[in-house]
Amino acid sequence: MSFTIDQTLSYDDAFARLETVLGMLESDDLPLEQTLLLYEEGAALASFCANRLEQAELRVRQWQPGDALTPFEGWRDS
Repeated sequence: MSFTIDQTLSYDDAFARLETVLGMLESDDLPLEQTLLLYEEGAALASFCANRLEQAELRVRQWQPGDALTPFEGWRDS
């Protein structure tokens, strides 16, 4: 069984749900089957979030000359 993520879900909503799932896994004494389902959901959410971040990075690279990323450190100093 695999958990599918609604592809229209925003990054922020997916990340918030991932935090909720992680909190449940860390704090609750859950039955094995529920733990496995939550783990599967968490893995799918983590993958979804990583993919969204990668897509965002590719969009930013399109804005930068030579596909270079501008480091965030000291960006307000310029």
